Amino acid sequence: MKRGILSILLLLTCGFASAQEKHKAQSAYDFLQSIGVNSAIYRRGESVERTIECINYIGARWIRTDESMNTDEQVTAIKRLHEATGVKISTSLGSGGSDIEKLIQGSRRMAEMGVLLAIEGNNEPNNWGIRYKGQEGGRDKSWVAVARLHRDLYQAVKQDEVLRHYPVWATTESGAMTDNVGMQYLEVPKDATDVVTEFRGVRFADVANCHNYFVHPTWSAPKNNQTWFSSLPTSAAKGDHLQGNYGVTWLKKYKGYSDEELQQLPRVTTETGATISGRMTEEMQARMYLSCYLSQFAQGWSHTAMYILRDRSDEAGNQSFGFYDKDYRPRKAAHYLHNLTTLLDDDQPTKRLSSVAYTIENQSAEVHDLLLQKSDGSFALIVWGELYEGGKQTVTIRLKRKYNISIFNPTEGTSPTCEGRMDNFDLEMTTHPYIVELR
Repeated sequence: MKRGILSILLLLTCGFASAQEKHKAQSAYDFLQSIGVNSAIYRRGESVERTIECINYIGARWIRTDESMNTDEQVTAIKRLHEATGVKISTSLGSGGSDIEKLIQGSRRMAEMGVLLAIEGNNEPNNWGIRYKGQEGGRDKSWVAVARLHRDLYQAVKQDEVLRHYPVWATTESGAMTDNVGMQYLEVPKDATDVVTEFRGVRFADVANCHNYFVHPTWSAPKNNQTWFSSLPTSAAKGDHLQGNYGVTWLKKYKGYSDEELQQLPRVTTETGATISGRMTEEMQARMYLSCYLSQFAQGWSHTAMYILRDRSDEAGNQSFGFYDKDYRPRKAAHYLHNLTTLLDDDQPTKRLSSVAYTIENQSAEVHDLLLQKSDGSFALIVWGELYEGGKQTVTIRLKRKYNISIFNPTEGTSPTCEGRMDNFDLEMTTHPYIVELR
């Protein structure tokens, strides 16, 4: 018996003492499309050819950049990248940027190539102040200039014949607003009397955007449910989360959406991750990167970009966020993500999603599950543990009927650890996912 599986119990009958709950599957293709990374692609010491190698290996489906991509050199590089990997790109005003026309031109060229995923506003104006139409904003100054910039960006995108159907992702760290310019909303209510009058009724974005790093000064690692709690779309979340940017802002406590509204809010994460230091070993980082992608998707985040594909070689300090180090040596995170995306690989959406009836007995709050369906009709039941403070737990999966089952552990490889026709099996949960293929 392979490590990680205590036993496989084959039942002689199809009956169970308790009824199984039906779970509606989500598309495996959609989950794979959610997996993204930050990358400079061809600059800051990176080369497009090495980026292609890395993307093809780990299986990421999109890249978040911090520029507008509108020069001929940039467009040529992106075209080469897309043709070799199929990866999509989100463009951005970047850190401190305010040139809307430049971003529109670059985004239009990207859209015409079939590469564009979304258009993002400024990167963290709380850290990188802006200057727009002669007015400074962000950081500890007024955020009126930031709000005007993003209002105008949204209007420019929606008035463009090529771009108007693409989503605009909000600026990040709206929770740091010094004055209430309404950026805790995608569209400011007209009756929001606590918001600066100029911005009442203004539409800023189509999708909320967070940098909900799962390791944060207020949410240090390792803790049980490290990534699950950072992904929560409610006030129960930990770290720099959705609620602190769109519910009640973390700096000045300006009110936005309720917990109920936050759960329905379209949302993406354009940065998250962790550096290797102390108890955050390379092994733990790799496991948390897997659970982060799973936790985010399971809790309604349509896209998640890990920071970063390759460590920065032009910055000082601890630059160990990457799936690859600055010399392009793959870390365990690269190998484990490669295994996960290889096992789930699917190149088209599932046309008709079905359900599977199952229960997980002895499931604690640190054990999570996600049912995916591939376009060929097969299912992948992913069960993962976030017992990062230590210990283990045995759970029993009970299915309503027998399936041909293969069980995989992506931290060990892409070969099954166990196979058989069954409707009942045990899993030993610690800090990694199992992929249970059901046919």
